[in-house]
Amino acid sequence: MLLFRPTGLTELRLVADSGWRVWPPRLPDQPIFYPVLTRDYACKIARDWNSVDQFSGFVGFVTEFEIDNDYAGQFEIRTVAGRSHQELWVPSDELDEFNKHIVGHIRVVEAFPGPNFEDRIDPHTHLPEGMLPAPI
Repeated sequence: MLLFRPTGLTELRLVADSGWRVWPPRLPDQPIFYPVLTRDYACKIARDWNSVDQFSGFVGFVTEFEIDNDYAGQFEIRTVAGRSHQELWVPSDELDEFNKHIVGHIRVVEAFPGPNFEDRIDPHTHLPEGMLPAPI
């Protein structure tokens, strides 16, 4: 199953530190890890929310990754705020096991720098200049 995850700069750096292989543990107030099912929905969140959020570094990234279909089938798909806004709800305490079922690497496919973002985005990697290169 192909999934997308909108994320901010802090979380993206943790993904990069993992070799683009795993999602970092959730914060105590985050009981659910929720990748989304469409790139359009991920773009909307990254552009409209992450890019204006200080904690996200005023930048939103859209990542994509694949998860084993059989494993993904055990998680509930939730529709929020509209039928095209679908999320796969993974309990935070199951994220370590979820990460073991990621096929290949987590890839950055788009970036949405906000007006307060203080770096430059490389147009080829969609990463801030100076950050580790993303896998192909």
